[in-house]
Amino acid sequence: PPSGDAVSPSSASSAPAENSATEHDLLAPDAGQKPPGPTPSQSRFQVDLVAEAAGAADDKTPTVSGEEAKGRFRVVNFADPTGEGSVASPEAAPTEGMQNGDTVMSETSLHSSTGGQHHYHYDTHTNTYYLRTFGHNTIDAVPNIDFYRQTAAPLGEKLTRPTLSELHDELDKEPFEDGFANGDELTPAEEAAAKEAAESKGVVKFGWIKGVLVRCMLNIWGVMLFIRMSWIVGQAGIALACVIVAMATVVTTITGLSTSAIATNGFVKGGGAYYLISRSLGPEFGGSIGLIFAFANAVAVAMYVVGFAETVVELLVVNEINDIRIIGTITIIILLGISVAGMEWEAKAQIFLLVVLITAIFNYFIGSFIPVKSKEAKGFMGYDASIMWENIGPDFRGETFFSVFAIFFPAATGILAGANISGDLADPQMAIPKGTLLAILITGIVYLGVAVSTGSCILRDASGNVNDTISSQFMANCSTAACKFGYDFSTCKNEDTCRYGLHRDFQVMSLVSGFGPIITAGIFSATLSSALASLVSAPKVFQALCKDNIYPGLQMFAKGYGKNNEPLRGYILTFGIALAFILIAELNTIAPIISNFFLASYALINFSVFHASLANSPGWRPSFKYYNMWVSLAGAILCCGVMFVINWAAALLTNVIVMALYIYVSHKKPDVNWGSSTQALTYHQALTHTLHLSGVEDHVKNFRPQCLVMTGYPNSRPALLDLVHSFTKNVGLMICGHIRTGYRRPNFKELATDQARYQRWLLKNETKAFYTPVFAEDLKQGSQYLLQAAGLGRLKPNTLVLGFKNDWRDGDMMNVETYISMIHDAFDFQFGAVILRLKEGLDVSHIQGQDESLSSQEKPSGMKDVIVSIDTSKDSDADSSKPSSKATSLQNSPAVQKDKRSPTVPLNVSDQRLLEASQQFQKKQGKGTVDVWWLFDDGGLTLLIPYLLTNKKRWKECKIRVFIGGKINRIDHDRRAMATLLSKFRIDFSDITVLGDINTKPKKEHMAAFEEMIEPYRLKEDDMEQEAAERLKNSEPWRITDNELELYRTKTHRQIRLNELLKEHSSTANLIVISLPLARKGAVSSALYMAWLEALSKDLPPILLVRGNHQSVLTFYS
Repeated sequence: PPSGDAVSPSSASSAPAENSATEHDLLAPDAGQKPPGPTPSQSRFQVDLVAEAAGAADDKTPTVSGEEAKGRFRVVNFADPTGEGSVASPEAAPTEGMQNGDTVMSETSLHSSTGGQHHYHYDTHTNTYYLRTFGHNTIDAVPNIDFYRQTAAPLGEKLTRPTLSELHDELDKEPFEDGFANGDELTPAEEAAAKEAAESKGVVKFGWIKGVLVRCMLNIWGVMLFIRMSWIVGQAGIALACVIVAMATVVTTITGLSTSAIATNGFVKGGGAYYLISRSLGPEFGGSIGLIFAFANAVAVAMYVVGFAETVVELLVVNEINDIRIIGTITIIILLGISVAGMEWEAKAQIFLLVVLITAIFNYFIGSFIPVKSKEAKGFMGYDASIMWENIGPDFRGETFFSVFAIFFPAATGILAGANISGDLADPQMAIPKGTLLAILITGIVYLGVAVSTGSCILRDASGNVNDTISSQFMANCSTAACKFGYDFSTCKNEDTCRYGLHRDFQVMSLVSGFGPIITAGIFSATLSSALASLVSAPKVFQALCKDNIYPGLQMFAKGYGKNNEPLRGYILTFGIALAFILIAELNTIAPIISNFFLASYALINFSVFHASLANSPGWRPSFKYYNMWVSLAGAILCCGVMFVINWAAALLTNVIVMALYIYVSHKKPDVNWGSSTQALTYHQALTHTLHLSGVEDHVKNFRPQCLVMTGYPNSRPALLDLVHSFTKNVGLMICGHIRTGYRRPNFKELATDQARYQRWLLKNETKAFYTPVFAEDLKQGSQYLLQAAGLGRLKPNTLVLGFKNDWRDGDMMNVETYISMIHDAFDFQFGAVILRLKEGLDVSHIQGQDESLSSQEKPSGMKDVIVSIDTSKDSDADSSKPSSKATSLQNSPAVQKDKRSPTVPLNVSDQRLLEASQQFQKKQGKGTVDVWWLFDDGGLTLLIPYLLTNKKRWKECKIRVFIGGKINRIDHDRRAMATLLSKFRIDFSDITVLGDINTKPKKEHMAAFEEMIEPYRLKEDDMEQEAAERLKNSEPWRITDNELELYRTKTHRQIRLNELLKEHSSTANLIVISLPLARKGAVSSALYMAWLEALSKDLPPILLVRGNHQSVLTFYS
């Protein structure tokens, strides 16, 4: 039927039954895992097609239950089996005005105008494309969260969207196996995580109150609240005590905001502070902080347990340090039992402890409103303005503001307690900001409340002696608040014997409170809950650190047990560390180091927010908006400042440890890629500077050789690579150009993988170069592409470097034509040209085993290694993929011999020599010479390259000898002129030789040898008809005409003569640098030019033929 017509029911029902069967099978697996896709009414694309046709086709259409029909659509019409007539939609066509014609497609045998979002599997092998949301069949997928997951979804295998190749390539081609794009590969750790995710049914996850708020509040309210807060008020006074609390709160609030920003920028896994810092700043900072943070938490356990044990010991009124040790050890064993029992038990314990703590706080506040006569002598008088006034100013006794601050600050830490168990939270992105910030607010208010209330109702000094009342004559000149209540504590204050009051009595809060023992219970609960939280945090952080395998020795601690993946080994380790510190039993030695470790983590969290905002990466888009990069930076600086204020020695130690770990990790270079902001900033800076560079004018003083080196595969011509790298390293740009030719259709996928692979190879070999492959019809076209397009902005090459074409005489002469035209093109584009010749040759790609350095390194998954050996009889130095060679460009990749067991063929002598020669620029050159034959002035490049070379370590000991041409009668004059020039250029040379005999005729036998060499390439037009000669010249443009041979006879002689002189003077040089002879385009045939180069450079040490672009590259002006 024509596409506009509706299908008659009979044709619809005549569709073969097997179609419905396959349809049914395709739908079935999805029944269990329907994503909550929009129902038809919500989406304007999904149209429920229920046609009259369905009635007729009912027997074959899979029936769908009413409930299912909400999420799924009935399949109504099928294509006719022959595929001749295209099928259009049935009558109940979409009302939106999708025309019936939209559904027509002729390629496939199965057609439907409908299909829901959940058919997201498609399968290319059977060519049954699953039905999609849109009106016609397409394997294009609609957006789906599963495509963006890194690990497999808990419900099934990882889903991938169709690759570009599957949608875009021709049908007969096999779709490529695509790797993951943009560094999304799963590391083994992540794959393990995926497995866990699949197994983890029945995992306990916490909400924001239980998981974050409770934990943070318990961790922040430590012992300080009950034992030290009143003492701080006594020392600093109400006003400064409030300032101290406010300062600490500011630091923690800024850090809380930063934590929230990082935690809401993407999915947070387990590992708390470590996870946040490492994923945003990279493994170096993350790894160093992770270790320190886990250690600090382990030691914090000890600190809290010792605090608990001290209180118990005081209650028992024995004061033995060993008792503290015994009680501490018993306590930590019990705590370990609770936490190993699992997170649920630990959370239940936390809730119970919080209730006790809050009761104790209320108990204190209630007690402070009930003045009791018996407590007055101990300094508690009830609220009174005069007491408040007296206590508002500071009264430091043996302390300073900062030392008091240092004692209080550990009480404000603990804000990361919730973030540290990020892996156990149901929704970390919501829970961490909400819980952490609320906890900071509540605890801050309570601290301030306690500070003000203790300062307003308790005296600083009291004797506890009821009889210290005021004598009558004293009444007149009594000014202290105590006088008002009829007490006089001046004697014990002067004699320093008072035992009560804010200054003296640490237990003053239990004195004030309604029922004393509850405060003791509060102290117990505060210490134990903090200990418990730290005991859980440390192993979780450590486990996350070990999973990432940043420190190779720690793999064993990554293993988790049970459905919650509890890090039991980590618990044991934490227990061990904590126990060691409990046995020290001295709180004041441990506390400052812990504070410093925590502060270092806080500083880095703040810094990472600043850094991420600065790098301006598109991936930084936290859903928590209330942060500011400058506030975070201020927070980071504040944290560092506080570290040094608290204890400068410990702060220095912490910094040294962080730096040491940082250096270790950056030296190890762990194989992780987390897309950190360090990477983003590197890009940002490179981009800014490259753009900035484009505005910089050229100046001769700043000239740098920027070389486009035709290396082919970078490892196929080591000598060329090493030599050019020697003079461009840290000086100029180096691009390894590679023209890939071949008659088959270019495989761009392979080009891209090779690009990455060889760039990695260059980096591994510490070669500072870029690898740029291009596909082209032939070498000439490819070299033009590279000459025009390589580079970026001012980072563009200005010098073309080639290997000399050693095999120019065998094979097709058109290759020589292309080779010479590359040199002409370079000059056309205002490039300089450099040609390197080694008499042994350059290309080692045909030698077996050359590529082991590459294959032994990591290969991207999916790189299949080809074992090929190339039948290159002699080596070709034009490019590794000459069009003439039989092999295509894939087989031209340097022989990759992966099979190490295959017997290595003993190398023949020439190959042996070639290998040795190819490595000669890698070793130190020793005391040799670099001979510069500066015959023609090309702007100075001929001189600049040797100068740059001899500046390098390998070439340091080589002396530069300069050879110039001159007239016999002015030799001294010429030498002096050149010496002056070189000294003006500030270039050291050991010796200048003026050659007066350049224009002498070369020896007869050398001339004869040259004639013999060019014999096969002559046109000999004098011996044939003019027309025939022209025809031959057109078909073989490289032929040498008799005319040009005559015209350039002297130039030919000069090349042969120079070769004689070179052999005479420079046969022992480490390297010869000589001016490259020029040939006028169109006047000199390529065979003659090639012959000149051959004659000039044959049988010599390594020789560089150099010709700049005739613009000065040297100057003697400052």
